[in-house]
Amino acid sequence: MTTITVGEAVARTLEAYSVSAVYGVISIHNLPIADAIGQRQRVRFVPSRGEAGAVTMADGHTRMGGLGVALTSTGAGAGNAVGAMLEALNAGTPLLHITGQVEQAYLDRDAGFIHETRDQMGFLQACSKRAYRANTAEQVVPLLHRAIQEAMTLPRGPVSIEIPIDIQASEVDWVESTPVQAAAPAPVTDAEIERLAEQVLAARRPMLWIGGGCLEAGDAVRRLADIGLPVVSSTHARGVLADSHPRSLRAFHSAPAVEELYAQSDLMLVAGSRLRSNETRTYSVELPHPLVQIDVDPAAAQRNYTADTFLCGECGDVLARLAERLEGKFTPDADFDNAVARAVQDAEKALRKQVGEYARLSDAIRDALPEDGVFVRDITVSGSTWGSRLLPIELPLTNIHSLAGAIGQGLATGIGCAVGAEGRKVVTIVGDGGLMLMVGELATLAQESLDMTLVVMNDGGYGVMRGIQKKYFDGRQYYNDLHTPDFQAMAAALDLPHWKVSHGDDFQSVIAEAVGYDGPAVVEVDMNNVGPLEFSGPPQKKLY
Repeated sequence: MTTITVGEAVARTLEAYSVSAVYGVISIHNLPIADAIGQRQRVRFVPSRGEAGAVTMADGHTRMGGLGVALTSTGAGAGNAVGAMLEALNAGTPLLHITGQVEQAYLDRDAGFIHETRDQMGFLQACSKRAYRANTAEQVVPLLHRAIQEAMTLPRGPVSIEIPIDIQASEVDWVESTPVQAAAPAPVTDAEIERLAEQVLAARRPMLWIGGGCLEAGDAVRRLADIGLPVVSSTHARGVLADSHPRSLRAFHSAPAVEELYAQSDLMLVAGSRLRSNETRTYSVELPHPLVQIDVDPAAAQRNYTADTFLCGECGDVLARLAERLEGKFTPDADFDNAVARAVQDAEKALRKQVGEYARLSDAIRDALPEDGVFVRDITVSGSTWGSRLLPIELPLTNIHSLAGAIGQGLATGIGCAVGAEGRKVVTIVGDGGLMLMVGELATLAQESLDMTLVVMNDGGYGVMRGIQKKYFDGRQYYNDLHTPDFQAMAAALDLPHWKVSHGDDFQSVIAEAVGYDGPAVVEVDMNNVGPLEFSGPPQKKLY
């Protein structure tokens, strides 16, 4: 039997799960693990410039497939990761966060030991689906299996495990173990599926609203759309049904033309969606009844809208079995199909008018980015307008954004996507204000030579806040103007190819050249010269 360090046991376990990259900041309280990864050279280590960036990169990586892993230090290092963990929790991202901990002899003593913090488990539990602490060397590998299983089990989410430094450095007998599978949810009964099919067949104009719980249900959603159900998508589920499908309402959830369709519908299926506030105008959008909610999480029932029926099951399974029972039996309403087409045309026309010149930027990015390319957007005016709804999307998880709504994560998310989606082009848009929250990760982008184009929308401040203050605070403007660096000089200092666009006429040529470049590149858009982009925050019925 081979005796190895716990650090190496961690590395070998990650390899067994086909982990391709670990993101992190090395520290005296995680070096045994980092050293083992380095010695074995079987997993790529991406050195982020901060712990928030590391977890955010792991989040982006996971959304491309595989298991994203972040390695942080203890104390303040683990604390820096909290915001990024909350994003992963909101998005249901099954990533693994491994953090160090001080020596067992000093744990929970408030002794002032270096990197010590009070109740680290408390804040890890608050920002994770689950959090574990290894108390013995022999416990580490079993806990890793448990943590990964927990992360991958529906409803998915990030899981943290803290390993004291003396345990990391200690030795254990290595015993090969087989990766564990996620726990399978109990299927919805055939009788429930039959009753659901009867409801749909009895309806004249049923509709389907899909969310993140349908990311792996694309085939079933397409079949239902082919059968005759118009589909409206949360922004997270963009591409589950291709925008080009004639019954796709895309993410125009609260557009007036789409609300008119809700009023004409006599059945709404909501599958795997939280019906978030920013997509329902703070829950004021009136949805059709009967409303049938489908979700793998029993706690989701009645969460934001009153459902007449709740089915607890995995969306892909439920929708596929429903499609089987409807095919050849449901007759689409031709007038409703025509109304769907008009609603999409009207919503897109209104959005193009709102964003003005920036519709040309959206078109330029779509023309330059391959269909399987990945578009990542930070919380910014552009991301929340043309980036979320206008840019055509044909495949799931190719329009990536923050579900928690925090600014500043776009760059690191894009980096993780670029590593996880190796071989596919990534375009990431950020605002000048949001970029500065994790601006150090520009060095990570350059160092790792990733195939990502970063588009910086520079309006000299927080554009979203300007819009909200203009609309809700009688136009008063406070604290939203920011001193911004010379982004061209910054890119040059990092040896990154860079362009600056000051006129909409140049979008097509510059974006084509930058996206066509094989490697990292930066495009700055001078919004003050291009022109205004009207936006006053997410739709809401009132401002508190």
